[in-house]
Amino acid sequence: MFVAPDPGRVRLRGAARAVLGIGSAVAVSGAAGQSLVAAVAGGLAALLALFTVGDATVRGQALTTALLPVVGFPVLALATVLHGLPLARDAAFLLIVFAGVYARRWGPRGQSLGIFAFMTFFMAQFLHAVPGQLPELYGATALALAASSFVRFGLWCYERRMPPTAVPAPLAARGLARPTTRLAVQNTVAGALALVVGQAVSDERWYWAVGTAWWIFVNTASRGETLVRGFRRVVGTLAGISVGLLVAVPLHGAPVPTAVLVAVCVFGIFYTAGPSYSWMMFFVTVMAGLLYGLLGVLHPGLLGLRLEQTLVGALGAAVAVAVVLPVTTHATTDAWIRRALLAVRHCTAASARRLAGEESADPAPHIAELELLLGRVRLSLAPLLHPLNPLRERRERARRVLVHLDECVRQARGLAAVATDPAASHDARLTAACRRVEAAVSALVPAAGTAVPADGPASAAPQHHPGAERALAHLHDLERALAELAAPLLHPSRTGLAGA
Repeated sequence: MFVAPDPGRVRLRGAARAVLGIGSAVAVSGAAGQSLVAAVAGGLAALLALFTVGDATVRGQALTTALLPVVGFPVLALATVLHGLPLARDAAFLLIVFAGVYARRWGPRGQSLGIFAFMTFFMAQFLHAVPGQLPELYGATALALAASSFVRFGLWCYERRMPPTAVPAPLAARGLARPTTRLAVQNTVAGALALVVGQAVSDERWYWAVGTAWWIFVNTASRGETLVRGFRRVVGTLAGISVGLLVAVPLHGAPVPTAVLVAVCVFGIFYTAGPSYSWMMFFVTVMAGLLYGLLGVLHPGLLGLRLEQTLVGALGAAVAVAVVLPVTTHATTDAWIRRALLAVRHCTAASARRLAGEESADPAPHIAELELLLGRVRLSLAPLLHPLNPLRERRERARRVLVHLDECVRQARGLAAVATDPAASHDARLTAACRRVEAAVSALVPAAGTAVPADGPASAAPQHHPGAERALAHLHDLERALAELAAPLLHPSRTGLAGA
């Protein structure tokens, strides 16, 4: 896990900056003489701001961060006012669950604000906040966001030196088939199930089950993805509880070692969030135990209860995703693979035009999109590739699809690199090779659209330029990878590739 690829050391820098930003937020709270509860609230607010705000530009990130209190403060007030009214509190929580998920239709900003609203209500339950604490909690949150923003946008704004990352748009749909609407309904049902069963297990820590159900649905698109994510959350939580029994409980909330270990956990959360959900949940669970130790309520039974509530939340998510507006892994995977193949075609076309001398043609954006789409394909295929999947034939076909698609991306990346070489020149053979790639994509995706335009007369004499030769090599390898992808992708039982 800790040797996973980290291009540009983005994860390392993000994790280190998170430790600095959250540490600064807690330090400012302490310097202002705020209580331990306020310091914990501020630290969580800073963590959420650094973790969830993901707009494409620095200016967009700053605006979203500034909007966090706009949605968070009213929700916090509502949670404290309803503290002693269980039925009204529960109804309000489920309403916030629905609205928070539905807000994802407005992109990264909507997702960030929705998560912050949900977690603000969750935090009020975690801290047992009451109306009399609102001024201090507001102040702690505002100070924490200011301190973490100073680190993120001033002291360590490394995004300024990085090109903005394009995010693939969600799959198009309408009504209840729209991903955000469907997920909002599913997540609300899962939250309701988790709330009812969680309160039967414990009327003090029931919100853990709701939180589990909520987070399992983040960044999932099919029932297979949701089930795998739930499984990984349980595994990470179980491992975190085991370490918590050995580390957090014996500390008894000792301030200095607890603060150091919390910093380690923060680093681990941010560093592992991308590659491994289980590892991220491990660090989240250990950190939660340490925070409960600081608040003076930690004991072994509490950690056991956390595991129970995690199981309840995961079960609620599994039931909801299976019976409420279910979307099969096949449907999701098929759509993402199709988009990835179209991105391969667009990258090939742009590279060919660039090699033909068209300066405005730039394959780089298509490569960035292709990398992100490949990540979505990986996520979608994860349920089929899971070791516990009993369907061996489907698992093997899914593995082959991913291997060949990986090769397509690698060759497209190499082709784009050659195309941007100013020394490369046009070779008439490139036109024929691009047409063959186009034909291969069309065979896999029949409605792929118009063909790649020819960039010169096919009868022109080849120019044996080194750049053209490298481009041809990448095109030939790309053509071969697409041909090999046809076998698992167009298998007679293709509809069963991802039927889960």
